[in-house]
Amino acid sequence: MKVLIVGSGGREHALAWKLAQSPAITQLYALPGNAGIAQQARCVPGDVENLEGLAAFAQREGIDLTVVGPEAPLIAGLADVLAARGLAVFGPTAEAAIIEGSKVFAKHLFRKYGIPTAQFETFDDPAEAEAYLRRQGAPIVVKADGLAAGKGSIVCRDLETAFRAVDQIMRERIFGDAGRQVVIEECLTGQEASIKVFTDGETVVPLVPSQDHKPVYDNDEGPNTGGMGCYSPVPAVSEELFTTIVETILKPTVWALAEEGRPYRGVLYGGLILTAEGPKVLEYNCRFGDPETQVVLPRLEGDLLEILQATVEGRLNEVEVRWSERKAVCVVMASGGYPGPYEKGKVITGLDQVAQLEDVVVFHAGTARREGEWVTNGGRVLGVTAMGDDFPSTIERAYAAVRRIHFEGVHFRRDIARRALQAVVRE
Repeated sequence: MKVLIVGSGGREHALAWKLAQSPAITQLYALPGNAGIAQQARCVPGDVENLEGLAAFAQREGIDLTVVGPEAPLIAGLADVLAARGLAVFGPTAEAAIIEGSKVFAKHLFRKYGIPTAQFETFDDPAEAEAYLRRQGAPIVVKADGLAAGKGSIVCRDLETAFRAVDQIMRERIFGDAGRQVVIEECLTGQEASIKVFTDGETVVPLVPSQDHKPVYDNDEGPNTGGMGCYSPVPAVSEELFTTIVETILKPTVWALAEEGRPYRGVLYGGLILTAEGPKVLEYNCRFGDPETQVVLPRLEGDLLEILQATVEGRLNEVEVRWSERKAVCVVMASGGYPGPYEKGKVITGLDQVAQLEDVVVFHAGTARREGEWVTNGGRVLGVTAMGDDFPSTIERAYAAVRRIHFEGVHFRRDIARRALQAVVRE
């Protein structure tokens, strides 16, 4: 069986790593992939947003299943383009992917179907948005409606910051057309958690929970990034709370989309906050998370390909999905300056040593090969994931591996999974 992975980041490397373990796959491709992914798949050049070109490649090569990593091509309609050619694809249609493509759409969907979320209003006029801010006060959250590379949600501790956020998003258009509308919502407090489900539009099968660390610096300080690290499971999400989240948030969202004539097939990723009033949804993503995938897939037992095929074919109820009880911790190693400007081409050393370590896998997010050496080629460069039987030893294993890897200007947080460790101490 021939499988194509679309994308080039750490998430796609984790998908390639897991899919490469399937005995049913005879050839694994990645478009465009990266230097790390090339260890498991044949990387082919291409633009993930050239939908027709990508579909033509899949048809020409006889690809049996395309697995789409990033959100942009899904929101643009890649699944529709592939399906029109009779090609199987794991990922939602454009009509369903709007759950991530438009925060305005998502928030109104939550309101219509009673899905727990923050109080909010939406605006397409910056002056009206600013008038609302004056009435509401701070703290408050301002969100660009469309895609903004994970940086379009701005938590504003004072009104000056909130006015500036509206100005940047709606007038300066720092996120382009994503800023034509904004969502302004109450600032909720509590731990955040990511919970994803596989769904074929009817059956909903949850994945294990994880917790991301978005701010660039320790103690959740500094600007938001695409993610500086992650861990799974999440002690703050008890079995009872997990069931509540799936039954009151995730499943109702799948059913709401179906009711709206937008049936969802793929993986649906809920970004949640655990408030004193109960769990609430902050936003949805229409794809696997990054770096969440780097801690979730290592805990998956069995063949990922079987699950993806069953989802695509509408028979997810026939598949047993099993998870390891082990812990997983991923530390992201980033280029100096990220999420702002950074330099590429820094030589990376230590990867060969880390490859020999037990219960450690390094997922490449932004690397390249140059004259026989590994070099940096992105903001987030590597995701170092460790597995273990408890959080203290797993965290130490992850950081022991990180300390063996070097490149000029490297930056990483030193407190990944700290909350999990604190939960262990309290017990």
